[in-house]
Amino acid sequence: MKRLLRAIGTALLVPLLLFEEWGWEPLARLVGRLARLPLWARLEAWVRGLPPWAALLAFGVPMLALVPVKLLALALFGRGHYATGLLLLGGAKLLGTAVLARLFQLVQPTLMRLAWFARWYPRWKAWKDAVLARVRESAPWRRVRAWRLGVRRWWRRAG
Repeated sequence: MKRLLRAIGTALLVPLLLFEEWGWEPLARLVGRLARLPLWARLEAWVRGLPPWAALLAFGVPMLALVPVKLLALALFGRGHYATGLLLLGGAKLLGTAVLARLFQLVQPTLMRLAWFARWYPRWKAWKDAVLARVRESAPWRRVRAWRLGVRRWWRRAG
């Protein structure tokens, strides 16, 4: 039973992990460009200088702030406003990933000073990387990737 629940949980997390993996670095870079603005640069410097528990709060609060937005999207789905709910959910996911990715880049060194975080983060990362490696080695993933590369080549020749 435990193995079955773990497999189901992993299957449910894979789309989220793939989105995070795809968007994490590019979105963090995009938000990082805001550091060219003096006020934003000062804000980032302040976040980098936070003590460990404050850094954890700085990372966690934006995650919690998105919960009402996601609940609103669910309410929209419940009232039949599927497109609006989907747009809201997608926008919240993009914005949330962008902000959290950048915040994590800023606070990760500080968070690693928390013993429990330093112990569990590498385990989480290793598990996530193993799951994503299995997905990327799967036949459906390889077929979609080959198809996408073929479309890209065709587009370059056509343009």
